[in-house]
Amino acid sequence: MSMSEDAARALPKVVLHDHLDGGLRPQTILELGEATGHELPEADATALGAWFLQAASAGSLPRFLTTFEHTVAVMQSREALERVAREAVLDHAADGAVYAELRYAPEQHLQGGLELQQVVDAVQAGVDDGIAEARDAGSEIRIGVLLTAIRQADRSLEIARLAIANRERGCVGFDIAGAEHGFPPSRHAEAFALLRGALVPTTIHAGEADGPSSVAEAVGLGSARRIGHGIRVLEDVQHADSDEPRFGTTAAFVRDNRIPLEVCPTSNVQTGAATSIADHPITRLRELGFSVTVNPDNRLMCGTTTSLEMARLVGQAGWTLDDLALATLDAAWAAFQPYDVREELAEAVVTGFSAAAGTLDA
Repeated sequence: MSMSEDAARALPKVVLHDHLDGGLRPQTILELGEATGHELPEADATALGAWFLQAASAGSLPRFLTTFEHTVAVMQSREALERVAREAVLDHAADGAVYAELRYAPEQHLQGGLELQQVVDAVQAGVDDGIAEARDAGSEIRIGVLLTAIRQADRSLEIARLAIANRERGCVGFDIAGAEHGFPPSRHAEAFALLRGALVPTTIHAGEADGPSSVAEAVGLGSARRIGHGIRVLEDVQHADSDEPRFGTTAAFVRDNRIPLEVCPTSNVQTGAATSIADHPITRLRELGFSVTVNPDNRLMCGTTTSLEMARLVGQAGWTLDDLALATLDAAWAAFQPYDVREELAEAVVTGFSAAAGTLDA
């Protein structure tokens, strides 16, 4: 079975893992770079987009992360943050998303003189404008914002307090991201304790550049309700490819407690966490009963969209429309939103996939 990106775009999407500073339009980077005087590796939008894709495909997470030096550099003013956030919402709406969570690290956007709260205010203003513009164009989309702390830095407690202060203003949760190996969740134990006490949900990058021990800390000490990537939890399953797999403590906990994995197939291939889409762990994880969801991670660096991720899983990994529907339904129920909102998202997913199935049958 094959599926074009256009066909996949007609399917409803629930996006849980998308970095705001990893999804800029190349033309926007050029214009913001010109306005700020930031030197870029290419002067043409098409060539710049190709440069980001090539540079991010070096096969390691640390090399992948260096590409963000350019996007973050042009996101240091209120106007730039508003524009990038607004365009991200519009791009997700155009890709068929009914809900998307955008994550970013406020601490990375202070070089132009903004304070942390001003960064949050700017991003939220852009999100609000994007939702309104999408609605005017006939697309309804909900957006949640996740505040991210950089795991190799020391401001996680400050960012946790910021997330708590803004939970009535669009912030739906907290995340840590960055260099995973050598920077475990335990470095941020105080922040996670504060968030648990305030009942703010967390999702933690784990099981991408490090193994099951990183996942164990995320769901244990960090009380993560979701795991960013998480695919290396499969290393805690002995005989994973056999008919009699044996689940280790961490793998069993993640599977048995239905902790969703925010899987980003193309990104994982780029960073070396997976060898290919065809052999990506997401398929075996799904077969073993883990809750897996499909996400783009960084649309610019990965040269992808959620629709393209779906189409690649169908064309290269043998997924069916039902597989995509179940992953999207899992994502809807895993959204950091009230129950009634998640119920509406789930209904939209079921309705949309049912309609698509009828179209494909026809």
